Amino acid sequence: MGCGGTLFYPILITLSVALITYNIIISSNAPLKQGFPSSSSSYNDPIIKLPRGGSTIRNERKQIRLFHTAVTASDSVYNTWQCRVMYYWFKKAKASAGPGSEMGGFTRILHNGKPDKYMDEIPTFVAQPLPPGTDQGYVVLNRPWAFVQWLQQTDIKEDYVLMSEPDHVIVKPIPNLVAKDGFGAAFPFFYIEPKKYEKVLRKYYPQERGPVTNIDPIGNSPVIVGKEALKKIAPTWMNVSLAMKKDPEADKAFGWVLEMYAYAVSSALHGVSNVLHKDFMIQPPWDKEVGDKYIIHYTYGCDFDMKGHLTYGKVGEWRFDKRSYIKSPPPKNLTMPPPGVPQSVVTLVKMVNEATANLPDWGS
Repeated sequence: MGCGGTLFYPILITLSVALITYNIIISSNAPLKQGFPSSSSSYNDPIIKLPRGGSTIRNERKQIRLFHTAVTASDSVYNTWQCRVMYYWFKKAKASAGPGSEMGGFTRILHNGKPDKYMDEIPTFVAQPLPPGTDQGYVVLNRPWAFVQWLQQTDIKEDYVLMSEPDHVIVKPIPNLVAKDGFGAAFPFFYIEPKKYEKVLRKYYPQERGPVTNIDPIGNSPVIVGKEALKKIAPTWMNVSLAMKKDPEADKAFGWVLEMYAYAVSSALHGVSNVLHKDFMIQPPWDKEVGDKYIIHYTYGCDFDMKGHLTYGKVGEWRFDKRSYIKSPPPKNLTMPPPGVPQSVVTLVKMVNEATANLPDWGS
């Protein structure tokens, strides 16, 4: 799938970062009028009332509320092999759910500005990256800008969006976890602590908005949220992310999770509270059992000795770490972990092996 946004890319190059706003990037007639956050002590962003209702599909058993799964990625080898594995398991989970599934379509939002050779394998929207130097080496800043383009330029049929990531493996069919209109459904991260960083966050979520606890302990993924709500949140998320990165205090406080804080703040600014679902996903090796969870997030390295003991912080005799495969994808038929390793890690490796055994031209 191509990207209609290429006509606007020259504009991006000529604008300074301080002038990157949704109105300028998309069009002067954009429905959301949100300015770039200034360096002042508060962030003012007009909030538009969230939509109510929305089209649904009914069957004899229940009301089906379809959601579209979207994953942002670059064209790096590292991101690409993860996306291929992720989409393989998305398709299997959706198929296994049958006709009552609430899992709708899937899009890889490729934010490097040009198609790659997997366009036919994975449904893809090509987004333009931020202007050179804008991300200051923090490539994740391209994520909110990519979502802004996708939401503006694509006719998304579903009323909800699941924001996911390349290193997610879907274990079983995911239902629409949104409790009711105006809310999102999200996984709570223990390291997102709005109360701890209230002083910094008040620059972007001022006192008049309410208590800092209105900011949920979430990132943008995994999150299921109404499509129309996300269209309002995304430009704010982009602007807050860029402003935080330019703010030395915020950049130091939030580090590699800065963009996650920016999404949490933006969701709160638009009045979208999130019902927190600990069962949304697990993160091996800390979470030992898959249980009734929906997603395995393999963000952490899994290092064990041959007796099945975790050696985190030290390369294990047996290991699976996605960072071992930055320049080339993992080989087929990875060695299974030794006895005693948690079931979550065993399941992850089995699922990666199944995907690589069935995906065409793996490793070529």
